[in-house]
Amino acid sequence: MVTRVEQPKDKTLSPSSSGLPPARRQLIDMSLDADAAFNASAADLDRLRLAAAQELFEARIKQIPLLKKRADDAGIDRIKSFADLVPLLFAHTVYKSYPQTLFDKGNWGAMIKWMQTLSVSDLSNVDIQNVRDVDDFVERLWAAGHAVLTTSGSSGKVSFLVHTMQDRALKTRHIKHTQAWPHLFPAPGRMMFWFGPMRGRNSAVELAITNEENWGTSGKTRALDERPLLISEVSAAAAIRKKMTDGVALPEEVEAFEAAQVDKAAASQKELAALIDELLDRRHEPLLIYSGWAQQLMVRDRARARGIGDGDFHPDTVLLAAGGVKGLALPDDYRELVYSFYGSKITTLGVYGMTEMAQLMPRCEANHYHIPPGLILLMLDQTGERLLGEKDAVNNTVTGRVGFLDLLYEGRWGGLITGDKATLDLSPSCACGRAGPTLLDTVARFSQLGEDDHIGCAGTIDSYVRAGLFA
Repeated sequence: MVTRVEQPKDKTLSPSSSGLPPARRQLIDMSLDADAAFNASAADLDRLRLAAAQELFEARIKQIPLLKKRADDAGIDRIKSFADLVPLLFAHTVYKSYPQTLFDKGNWGAMIKWMQTLSVSDLSNVDIQNVRDVDDFVERLWAAGHAVLTTSGSSGKVSFLVHTMQDRALKTRHIKHTQAWPHLFPAPGRMMFWFGPMRGRNSAVELAITNEENWGTSGKTRALDERPLLISEVSAAAAIRKKMTDGVALPEEVEAFEAAQVDKAAASQKELAALIDELLDRRHEPLLIYSGWAQQLMVRDRARARGIGDGDFHPDTVLLAAGGVKGLALPDDYRELVYSFYGSKITTLGVYGMTEMAQLMPRCEANHYHIPPGLILLMLDQTGERLLGEKDAVNNTVTGRVGFLDLLYEGRWGGLITGDKATLDLSPSCACGRAGPTLLDTVARFSQLGEDDHIGCAGTIDSYVRAGLFA
């Protein structure tokens, strides 16, 4: 466990949408008044969203050849309906579609070429001379003004997502105005407990730093690990696991890896125990607690061992428990157990989102997720090839694969088909009394549910990327 040292603020970030075309700018700026934004008429929003989608499409087909190729092949020259967007969405796997050999052999020039096929930003200014490893490569991208974020790499490969610095600023602004809606507006002053690293070019780290700025107290954040989250370490671990699975790992490689894992786990458990104990010691102070679900069950178990009962927290405490639970042996009612432990007096936040989505969807009092004006949410069939609508509805809801077009991004195309299965309530009003449609709190990954996660367009889009890379 470490005490955070205040990080210097990036003076280049100015969260202004003035450079965006009119329809996109209007939708993005609506979130500055979250109450109005999440109570706007869906019909009015959709008219504006179609105009904004056309604005974005016109610009991006000139800037991203892969998107132009996809549009030409699908016969789309204009966005006349939301169905026209469906063939233009990229599969979520595309941002890790680089050949593994480029990564392994340090062919950074080819990695830049691969990233360029998916980016608006001109990456030719990146200095790749004498790059030491992938973490140095990412730092070179940032030094050249490209705010690249990576994912956790739990599947063995990390995604590389290009933002502009302005994207990053507008994303931070959006989170500040919407994440805690409709409960309260962020105000600094709480001690923040974050159950993860606070350094590294990673999406979770970025969100932790944003929350520290919005909610925290200078110099008083407690993080599990101040060491940077290194892509090279994540990738090396994934590589040896794959070799072990394939039966080609050498005995000495397996022995060294397992010993390192034991040492790392022991150190992590010690740090985690210290962090949990300090959190419990300070439970009568206003806190921001930000972690995964499994870690919150550990907090509850430790409190039980110390004789601390439910609801014994300062009423100004804010809990943000989030993250996937894939592969974790958690009880079915894990969320209810955590919420009962903290009690009803604190504020519990919930959002639906992912690394590729800049504009998160906050959860209302009725446990529905509300769609920000600048996000076009698209419910698709399981293969991601057809837009679902009223004719597919059962009890005024449609269940399928989540797709979206995030209208905020300038650095890349914001259209994506996810790996998530969800249910959209098509009702014009939510149970909370505000405007609909809304997403029900039942989101899960297809892979987590044991269902087919094949996306119909994934192979086609990957072939476009390969064609661009080896052209």
